Amino acid sequence: MAPAQTTTPKKALVFVPAPGIGHLVSVMEFAKRLLERDDSFSITMLLMSPPFAHDVTTYVEKLNASHPEFQFLGLPSVTPPPLEDVLACPEHFVSVFIADHKNHVKDMIVNHVLSNKSVKLAGLVLDLFCTAFVDVAKDLGVPSYIFFASGAAFLGSMLYLPDRFDKGGVTYKPTDPDSIIPSYINPVPSRVLPSLLFHDGGYSTFVSHARKFKEATGIIVNTFAELESHAVNYLNGEAGVPHVYTVGPVVDHKGNSPVADGNQREEIMNWLDAQPQKSVVFLCFGSQGSFGVPQLKEIALGLEQSGQRFLWSIRRPPSQESLNPGEVNDFSELLPEGFLGRTKNVGFICGWAPQVEVLAHKATGAFVSHCGWNSILESTWYGVPVVTWPLYGEQQINAFQLVKDAGVAIEMKMDYRKDGGEVVKADQVAKAVKDVIEGASDVKSKVKAMSETGRKALLEGGSSYVAFETLVGVLSGNKA
Repeated sequence: MAPAQTTTPKKALVFVPAPGIGHLVSVMEFAKRLLERDDSFSITMLLMSPPFAHDVTTYVEKLNASHPEFQFLGLPSVTPPPLEDVLACPEHFVSVFIADHKNHVKDMIVNHVLSNKSVKLAGLVLDLFCTAFVDVAKDLGVPSYIFFASGAAFLGSMLYLPDRFDKGGVTYKPTDPDSIIPSYINPVPSRVLPSLLFHDGGYSTFVSHARKFKEATGIIVNTFAELESHAVNYLNGEAGVPHVYTVGPVVDHKGNSPVADGNQREEIMNWLDAQPQKSVVFLCFGSQGSFGVPQLKEIALGLEQSGQRFLWSIRRPPSQESLNPGEVNDFSELLPEGFLGRTKNVGFICGWAPQVEVLAHKATGAFVSHCGWNSILESTWYGVPVVTWPLYGEQQINAFQLVKDAGVAIEMKMDYRKDGGEVVKADQVAKAVKDVIEGASDVKSKVKAMSETGRKALLEGGSSYVAFETLVGVLSGNKA
């Protein structure tokens, strides 16, 4: 009688993403790349039910239907902190909400992964806000990796915080002198630091996260070494920092959107097809981006003054019952009288827009962006220069990095804040839009070169290819 064949267990990786679209999209793309590289991995996604974020639920439902190779497990719900905590400090709110899932995360792994004899738990991959679960990995005796969905320079600024805090550094103030932050080439103006660093709750929250980063086995960063060479060199030379794997650009080229509108997409792409090459300014401000009517009117007048072609995605500011922007039923209610008629031959206004497809289109010549990291990588990949208009989170310091350190963007604003009450005037909008389409040759050439470099980084022998292969070896247990 022939001996029974034994099957080698698959290497189980448990991903715990933060419940936000920007975080989910990049970690899903990274997970897909892992499985494409090595199908001996088994991937389980532990998903939280976020309060106030229905687009995340829709996105997850689409993922579940289209990716049977992944195991998606919903974590039991927890009671979110009060709504006023969100408004006071969103980052602290999110961190507390996530940490309250700690016991559920451990129970889910024990009951659904460790109990499965066909897999062997190889490690946890945690979002930057999910550092509470580093302790879960320790309890289970497996490595933990932080998946950092922003850039290496911002990672460096976070890792710098505990040292500053321990030396008596209190919260920052917008009026403080420029700061020397080692992961940035130039001194950083305090006005571009994330708002959370101006408040005790946000500052202490990020100090705590950064301390936990240093307890992880490694940090996976969605960037490529050539885009942020100064920051990557700093991180690699800093004592006490786990190994940093720069595996980007991790970009969702299909542009899977939770709110995709097929008819709207077709209209947009047909309109772009009819425009001259690199002639269109694309304005889009992310899943949470919106403006009040006074600012929308100034943008409209600025676009009209510029004389440039434009594609503009407009969302209505959140209602009192929601934290998410809403769709607009009648654009004429929000824009200057007669604007739609006067610009109908040069402009297209929409609600949702297929951002990746628009950036990839030959007619797109510039991108007025909120400077979220995913959007930065997408525009870099397709060689589209960015005009910076940050709104929240780390977007201001991202804008500073693009303009001052990397020289691959045009400044509209670097220190604009969604809740700051400032209204950028039409003249400034017109100048930035006109400059980027008709001039800015130095920035355009740098963006084109960086696009080519980013693509090469993923090819065999490229910096991100090498980092990814090293990481695969470590996750497989083949390398120390």
